[in-house]
Formats: sequence, structure tokens, C-alpha cells
Amino acid sequence: MKNAPTIGVFDSGFGGLTVLRALTERMPRARFVFVGDTARLPYGSKSRRTVARYAAESAQFLVREQGAQFLVIACNTASALALDAIKDAVSVPVLGVIEPGAQAARAASQTGDVLVMATDATVQSHAYAAACGAQGLRAMEKACPLLVPLVEEGWTEHAVTEEVVRIYVNEMRAEAQARGMDADTLVLGCTHYPLLRPVIERVLAEGAGRAMRVIDSAESTAEAAVRLFDGQGRTREGAVAQTEIRCFATDSVEKFERLGSKFLGRPVGKVDLLDLGG
Repeated sequence: MKNAPTIGVFDSGFGGLTVLRALTERMPRARFVFVGDTARLPYGSKSRRTVARYAAESAQFLVREQGAQFLVIACNTASALALDAIKDAVSVPVLGVIEPGAQAARAASQTGDVLVMATDATVQSHAYAAACGAQGLRAMEKACPLLVPLVEEGWTEHAVTEEVVRIYVNEMRAEAQARGMDADTLVLGCTHYPLLRPVIERVLAEGAGRAMRVIDSAESTAEAAVRLFDGQGRTREGAVAQTEIRCFATDSVEKFERLGSKFLGRPVGKVDLLDLGG
């Protein structure tokens, strides 16, 4: 790992591990340090000021204590409410998950109308609507609060989960139609949702009308990171690299170790307990 860049990845919980997974696939030579602020989640119930303080504390730990040269904020709520505060708190490049998702939607959409599935907190921030608007897109956001607990329960292929997704998708399509939208792209605006992508795509295929392309914000963020970090951490063609990952959680390290492998797609290994205060 000599001369490999150190990339810090931050989330309020486990979902950001889907972003880390996409990053490791594209930059296997990099050293990754992940912080999940599990003691203080959910961020969605906190004020903007509190989210900014929590996120800045984790960012400073990653940069000052772990030597991160780049930061990826793998949390939609923190990206929506605290990205500027994080950038002010550290002196390294910082990338959130929302703008890359909007940019990927712009590249995918032919009609200019996109739908966004996200948590209630992210929808209430209207961050995706603003980011998509900056790309010349018209976006409709849909809060899907039941999906995160279903994913964390491990019910990613359960019939109950598929029916919940079907209800959300049908409601979303009906509302979009009522607004006169011709949406052809769906953005997964929560880092838990990539684990539900097969179910979501099956449900989307059931409906009549225009086919929809699904944008995985974890994938689009990883692609943006490669561009931002100027390709550092990639391997030469044909080379093999063993990615180094170290994970910290501010509470429930046993739960993090158990659930983390589902999001990361590989064992997370030993998770260290981190105390960031109250």
C-alpha cells in the first residue's frame, strides 16, 4: 500500500458501506477509513446545526487522526444539510452523494423528468430537487420511510419488502402523472437502497408506459470520486491489489460487524469503537 491515497468515508450509520463498496471496486489500491456515527443516528430527526456539528466532528477525526487526504460523505442527510460545514471544517477535498446522483440523472434522462426515492429527512431538505434543478432537470421526491428498517432487518428479497416497494412506486408514478411529468429516470437517494435495486427494478418493469433507468447514488458517487481524486488508487491493467479498510463505529460495534458485510459485500472485519462525545 506504499504511496496509496487514504480516503475517509463517513455515514451516520451502515448504509454508506454501499458507497465504500463501490469505491473499493474502482480504487482498490487506496486505503479506506470508514466512520459510522451509530451512537447518534438517525440524523434525520436532528436540526441542521446539530447534523453539521456531528458530521464535522467525524470529518475532523478522519483527516486529523487517520490522515485522510480525501473525504466522501456517504450520507444523504449530511450531504443535504452539512456539506458546507464539513468543507469548512477540513482542508481536504470533500464529495457528497447528492450532486453526483443528480449529474448521473442528467446523463441518463432523455425527457428531463426524474423521480427520487429517499428518506423523509432527505426529501424534506429538497436537496435532490435543488441539485437536479441545477442540472436542468425537473425532479419529484418521494419519501419511503419503511425501506431502511426492512433492509436492516435483512429482508431485501422478502415478499413484504417487494409489496412495500410496489406501493411506493405506484404512489410515486401516480403523483408524477398528476403533475404532468414524463419521468424516465429514478434516483436511489438513500445509501440503503442499492441493496433493494433488484426488487425496485422488477417492480418498475411491471408498470405500463415508459421504461425507467435506475441511478444508484453509491455508484455515481464512486465514479465522481475517481474523477475528483484524479484516478489515485486505481491499479495498472492486470495488476492485483488488496484493499485496506478500517472501520470505526460510535456505538454497537457488534451490530456493525454483523450488518456491515451485507452492505459492503465482504466481511468488514474488526470494527473499532470511537468516542466522539455527546
